[in-house]
Amino acid sequence: MKSIAVLPAICCGPETQPLSESERDELAARFKALADPTRVAIVNSLSAADEVCVCNLTATFELSQPTISHHLKILREAGLVESKRRGTWAYYRLVPEAIEALRGALGAEPAKLALAR
Repeated sequence: MKSIAVLPAICCGPETQPLSESERDELAARFKALADPTRVAIVNSLSAADEVCVCNLTATFELSQPTISHHLKILREAGLVESKRRGTWAYYRLVPEAIEALRGALGAEPAKLALAR
């Protein structure tokens, strides 16, 4: 009978500490919020400015205001964006700490991800 060579176990990833359950849940919720192409595009648009009026997002994506508001609500609940009201309009911006947490989870350097502000 022929013997088969067994390769030694190789650990090729960086040493990372396991996430706590709450950290996993928060990170999963953020990635889940980004599971929609429109929401990824909204985050990308917000990354190019300090803040953006919801009226501009409606025009940019050629979607109805309620649809854009729904997407923004999901991103807000995930902690990725925050808003301020000025008169009848809401202005949205990325939450820098949340974006940094996503970068860290992916193990990427800040300059390598398009989500940077």
